[in-house]
Amino acid sequence: MRIAVDAMGGDFAPSEIVAGALWAARELSFVGRLFLVGGEVAIQAELARHRNASPKIEVVPASEVIGMGESPAQAVMKKRDSSIVRAIELVRKGEADAAVSAGNTGAFMGAAHLKLRTLEGVIRPAIATVMPTKKRPVILIDAGANIEPDVQQMVQFAVMGTVYAREILGVEHPVVGLLSNGEEEGKGNALTRSVFPLLQKSGLNFRGNVEGHDVFEGETDVIVCDGFVGNVLLKTAESAAHAVGYWIRQEFTRNPMRLLGLFLLRGAIRSLKDKLDPEGYGGAPLLGVNGVCIVTHGASRAKAIFHAIRVAGEWIGHGLNEAIVAEIQKLPTS
Repeated sequence: MRIAVDAMGGDFAPSEIVAGALWAARELSFVGRLFLVGGEVAIQAELARHRNASPKIEVVPASEVIGMGESPAQAVMKKRDSSIVRAIELVRKGEADAAVSAGNTGAFMGAAHLKLRTLEGVIRPAIATVMPTKKRPVILIDAGANIEPDVQQMVQFAVMGTVYAREILGVEHPVVGLLSNGEEEGKGNALTRSVFPLLQKSGLNFRGNVEGHDVFEGETDVIVCDGFVGNVLLKTAESAAHAVGYWIRQEFTRNPMRLLGLFLLRGAIRSLKDKLDPEGYGGAPLLGVNGVCIVTHGASRAKAIFHAIRVAGEWIGHGLNEAIVAEIQKLPTS
């Protein structure tokens, strides 16, 4: 498999991006070629810092970088030789099978939508984020791509999330929930109340409305919401996890006896940290585009890039896009 990686995107580019790509080239047997897209001098300098650079790595020069604060639409149109646009172009031309970026999410999504278009029958792509729960991971969709979707798009988000849960996470019959402010059918805003009966008729394994406290219970495999609510929920959950980690460190370092307890519990704490670490889930797939695109956090380190490449390979290997098209076609025409 050939995967294009935006080497200039994110807070720690290009050093962490290059390190993660080299890790993937060494450890992931399905990787045939990894294209590091971006400033050639900067990327080559990072490669030189590693003793055994993989022959699977190829540098693809790009003279421009889209900053995190830039307007996505304007940047994609004006900076056509940016690392994000060039990575997507490699997929469009068939020279790469997937693209990965930790850069400007809006620009990456915009470039993918513009250059690759959507899959047959898909109205708008959506960002799916995998989150840990008490029992098994849950997919939150949409996590920020569509602030004001319509009812048709929301139903399609549920379908795409279901296919991802089944094909990538291995859930045989994914349970779908609609995020609302109450479990009753009549709860929610105008959008969720309109989507509810359509999800009932969709043929999906729809359990009904779910509330915020249900997200981490592990009883639901796919939680559907608009991109505004999903992005707020995602960032709130990330912030809460960081706050809990901070409080744990503060309490365990108050006195020597607690430090001893910390030493005795280090294995359990390390396990908990791994479970809460979003970098291990491989970023967020942009579902619905006619290609394979993985969005990773702007603060991604090498571990996140490694797992994003891993998930891209799984996506390709499972024929996820073909499965999405097939399921979209099964939806009632009404």
